Amino acid sequence: MVALPNSHSRRYELRFEPLSCQGHAYAFACDCNGHVDLDGMSDRTRNNYLFARSVIGRDLSRPLVHPAP
Repeated sequence: MVALPNSHSRRYELRFEPLSCQGHAYAFACDCNGHVDLDGMSDRTRNNYLFARSVIGRDLSRPLVHPAP
């Protein structure tokens, strides 16, 4: 019998894509539901995450959960 990987053992990222071709994407480690661990982030990563959330609809798209590469 082959064991299938469950969603808890897979790694995911929450990606914010730019709305224009001049911007860049932001990606953050998350669980399969898109929840990030703010307490486990470095200050710089947390600031980038909070920035990305603050510019949704203006500079970045709504984030989507993707399997991490």
